[in-house]
Amino acid sequence: MSLKKITTPTWTFLTNHGHVLLCLAKNSSERIRDISAEVGITERAVQRIIVELEADGYLEHIREGRRNVYKVFSRKPLRHCVEKHRQVHDLIRLIIK
Repeated sequence: MSLKKITTPTWTFLTNHGHVLLCLAKNSSERIRDISAEVGITERAVQRIIVELEADGYLEHIREGRRNVYKVFSRKPLRHCVEKHRQVHDLIRLIIK
């Protein structure tokens, strides 16, 4: 009798950038630590992704006391040539309940 090993998938349909953006669209004041745990990447990786998303105009952070609140610019087009006819809000509506 052979047993099949059950494994978790090693790839996903969305990138870590997409996951971080969706987390912030769902909760604009979510802590980097919590995003890190939800996405499954390091806090440093989340910070780097946020900096990249801000640099390209997809996010803006607003300082409120000791925390950041993020504004997602949902009317920006998606970046890849296959999906550039869609905007960020299309992805958000598709994924977030």
